[in-house]
Amino acid sequence: MNYWLLKSEPSVFSIDALAAAPRKTTHWEGVRNFQVRNMLRDDFKKGDLGFFYHSSCAEPGIAGIVEVVRTGYPDASAWDSRSEYYDAKSTENKPLWYCVDVKLVRRTKQIITLDMLRMHAETQLKSMLLLRRGNRLSVTPVDESHWKFVLSLE
Repeated sequence: MNYWLLKSEPSVFSIDALAAAPRKTTHWEGVRNFQVRNMLRDDFKKGDLGFFYHSSCAEPGIAGIVEVVRTGYPDASAWDSRSEYYDAKSTENKPLWYCVDVKLVRRTKQIITLDMLRMHAETQLKSMLLLRRGNRLSVTPVDESHWKFVLSLE
């Protein structure tokens, strides 16, 4: 079992949008960073859990928990010239970008805010990638000990 943190701007795709999706499931598309692409393609496994994190908003934080229901596969949004995620270098025969499917498990009891997490950055969450200075990746792995601690903040 792996644990992840997946960031999305709520103005682009929110926990509410996921909750309203058919079967509360969607593909996590549009990642255009090779390090994250490699994780989506190679490391995500069916049954893994992730924090759904609202970023770039008034109150950034963890809004819910998702489960990986389909492992990495080519991101077709890269082939759609009408998509904001279009990439002419990616083709169906040689895809550059990958996505996974996630399903909403549940919303958190409250938003676990970035400020709440930062309060523990020197202790229980010392090595959590989200809290590292300069980390801007949209997907990061989460240690099991961090996962359990963050859940205790609900």
